[in-house]
Amino acid sequence: MLQDKVKSDTVSVNATISACAKGHEWVAALQLVSLMRQRTIETNSVTLSAVVSACEKAGEWKQALHHFSALVHSQVESNAIAFSAAISACRSAGLWEWAMLLFDVMSQSNVKLDTLAFSVLIGACEKGHMWEVALQLFRAMVQRSVEVNTISCGAAISACEKSGKWDKALQLVNVMVLNKIWLDTIRLNSAISACEKGGKWDIALQLFAMITQLDLEVDTVSFNATISACEKGGEWESALQVFSAAVQSKVA
Repeated sequence: MLQDKVKSDTVSVNATISACAKGHEWVAALQLVSLMRQRTIETNSVTLSAVVSACEKAGEWKQALHHFSALVHSQVESNAIAFSAAISACRSAGLWEWAMLLFDVMSQSNVKLDTLAFSVLIGACEKGHMWEVALQLFRAMVQRSVEVNTISCGAAISACEKSGKWDKALQLVNVMVLNKIWLDTIRLNSAISACEKGGKWDIALQLFAMITQLDLEVDTVSFNATISACEKGGEWESALQVFSAAVQSKVA
């Protein structure tokens, strides 16, 4: 009976800590862990992973990595949530090398590499302007039969966009279309920006038109990136047409 009571308490507090994580209430999450220890309530991988996640979501990357380190050095087995949160913390801090190191550790452990872990690491590569590594990771997802979704594709597109790799960004957009992965304005905007940086105004216009064709919302970023692409290509008439459309849609 006592053991069942302890398990019940652990589950209840874990659920509360997870709620704190979703609400970015990292201090409250830490206080709950402290309370568990005071009352000798068992902490497990779910508990500590939720704490790491709470700190990461609140932008407290140092705290997230501190508690992840404590988790690794404890007798509690790390899980995918903890690793992904720690990798995300590294991404937020611009520490893509650390993110790669954590991913390597995760690969060598018994923790399954999932969509979230890959997506977060690809995002870290984007911040580190490591588009080639980002694409390698994306290919690894496919090879390992890990589900590719809007977030992972978007992170890879963004990594290509940062380096002006318009052709790679366009390939990823095509992957999303062919595999019927949800394609939204944010991802298309990234691809348009990649074309703008790569001097491909004509493809930027095609992607801009795709936003409307897919019945998505055209926003300020869409208009600005497309107009900039036309301007850099010396296509003033096309730029004027896009600007007129922005005025009519009351975005400009």
